[in-house]
Amino acid sequence: MNLTERESEIVALLRRNPLLDSAAIAATLGTTRAAVNVHLSNLGKKGAILGRGYVLGEGPSVVVLGGANMDIKATSAKAAQPGTSNPGTTTFAAGGVGRNIAENLARLGTRTSLVAAVGADPLGDQVLAATSDAGVNVEYVQRSPHGTGTYTAVLDADGELVIAVAAMRATAEIGPGDVDAARDLIATASLLVLDGNLTVDTLGYALDLAAAADVPVILEPVSAPKAEPLRALLDPQRPIHVMTPNRDELAALVGRDVATDAEVAAAVEELRERGVTHLWVRLGERGSWWCGPEGTTELAAVPATEVVDVTGAGDAMLAAFCHATLAGESNVDAAAFAHAAAALTVASTHTVRPDLTERLVRRIR
Repeated sequence: MNLTERESEIVALLRRNPLLDSAAIAATLGTTRAAVNVHLSNLGKKGAILGRGYVLGEGPSVVVLGGANMDIKATSAKAAQPGTSNPGTTTFAAGGVGRNIAENLARLGTRTSLVAAVGADPLGDQVLAATSDAGVNVEYVQRSPHGTGTYTAVLDADGELVIAVAAMRATAEIGPGDVDAARDLIATASLLVLDGNLTVDTLGYALDLAAAADVPVILEPVSAPKAEPLRALLDPQRPIHVMTPNRDELAALVGRDVATDAEVAAAVEELRERGVTHLWVRLGERGSWWCGPEGTTELAAVPATEVVDVTGAGDAMLAAFCHATLAGESNVDAAAFAHAAAALTVASTHTVRPDLTERLVRRIR
């Protein structure tokens, strides 16, 4: 289904609140009610909405399996000094790699479901409410007997990460049984996104389900320590469509340094022989390499207007890539779109920009 940018924005709004009328949609998008009515009529003809209400028609969908927690971000007012108290500010917001990817996808207009776990506590209530309000289906989020996970990050005055502490017991104890409960949801998905914070057994079970249903899988390694155990999962019998490591994570996946471009290329080929079709290697300010059967393309990073907070940039990139590929863009074009989403995210105080839309990303692409 090919939607215009404005139509995609309207669908994204309706995913969050199907009861919006044309006046409310027009006010949110800064346009006229008459223009919105034309777009709604066209969406009805395309089958994207099914009459007033508005019931959304079926389209490509993504299932994200991963972490959901509360982010606690402390930002130093000046250059952080170790070993002492630093004046600054603290914020709380729903987070988690998997959850952030899911929210970004929903805000871009992709139908998204989250499989995760939060505690049966007030923090869990807040995380669920924020995620659902963004348009994500949270029906498969389990309520764990353990407390809702927290990710506490200390940021320097320039937005760079100084140190972070993750307390993720609820996420760590998501097991194959929790994945099996979403078996039918996964089998009908257009893409399955896996967050490397989960255990190897759980990720392996999800890969087996996806392989049996022929659902493409995108695996985010998360960090070098989390990437190393993933080596045991690599098997051509349960293929991975895309892996998204940075240089350190790539080194952990192959068990050796990848300091030079030649070493990166050799590591990529090794992983491709082990069942990973595409590697999207993140190279920080340099941009990224898209590597696959079609060859290797180097993509430049999109410069941010300013760097406020780097947290969540990778999650926005992955979500934007999924959204663009499901809309029919080539892998390389989708990766370029994703770099623009990352630039917008680091320029925001939010881990997931609440104003993120496809139109906003395309303005700076």
